[in-house]
Amino acid sequence: MVQDDIKLFLEYLRVERQYSEQTIKAYQSDLEEFCAFLRANGGLKAFDKIDHLDVNVFMTDLFDRKYSRTTISRKLSSLRSFYNFLAKNDLVTQNPFAGVKLKKHQEQLPRFFYQKEMTALFAAAKDDTILAPRNSALLEVLYGTGIRVSECANLQWQNIDFSLKMMLIRGKGDKERYVPFGQYCLRALQDYQSGCRKTIMAKYHKQHDFVFINHYGDPITATGIEYVLNQIIAKSSLTSHIHPHMLRHTFATQLLNNGADLRTVQELLGHSSLSTTQIYTHVTQENLQSNYRKFFPRATHE
Repeated sequence: MVQDDIKLFLEYLRVERQYSEQTIKAYQSDLEEFCAFLRANGGLKAFDKIDHLDVNVFMTDLFDRKYSRTTISRKLSSLRSFYNFLAKNDLVTQNPFAGVKLKKHQEQLPRFFYQKEMTALFAAAKDDTILAPRNSALLEVLYGTGIRVSECANLQWQNIDFSLKMMLIRGKGDKERYVPFGQYCLRALQDYQSGCRKTIMAKYHKQHDFVFINHYGDPITATGIEYVLNQIIAKSSLTSHIHPHMLRHTFATQLLNNGADLRTVQELLGHSSLSTTQIYTHVTQENLQSNYRKFFPRATHE
């Protein structure tokens, strides 16, 4: 019965919400962890028998296991969504996770690249290997559009308009948005398409419309993109690990630093809520201080 409820929920995420397999696996992992906790603490019981005491003990266990607040918040969100689904389908009468909230804490500021770091990355992506044009195009697309790594992995040629320099992006919940791209991105994609991709696809007799491929001509995965970027940074002068989301952070930060309004950035990033975009206003404080000292006469003169 318990596993049937979980199966129904995961199928709902896959079919109706059209979440990515990676997201669905995260939900499944959180639900299985909750079930494992119940088995170890009195035995697994039906979800409609879970009460607030079970929830409180489970939350305490998560903190005792030294999970970060971000991880606990995600697990809480997964379970709350699961119970909302059960309630809507009359499988439970109440959501024991509905009133559970974590105390607010200071948001960790997103890590982004400075211009010198981006220059080093682009230089490191250029070498004599067959996949160099793909690597450069990956960097240009992620940095030049701010799209998510999952959106980049799922990008298809039919959704790119080279004449208008626009991409049709399918984001979370299968929501669509148009994202513009610039001349650097245009040239990188064309060089990659006509040379690198065409050669590899012919070599391995592959035919599909996905833009980015691995070295066998198959569509590249989100994990594969992260691996490629880490290989690039290993060849650069930079020392930190790179995550594809850092390029998205850089895209948003540079837009705001150069005068873009928050609503525009929200639309380009595909955020459903403006509050999600507002975290980037914190990383532009240095730019605000610089402009304040530059343009406000009483900031520096007595």
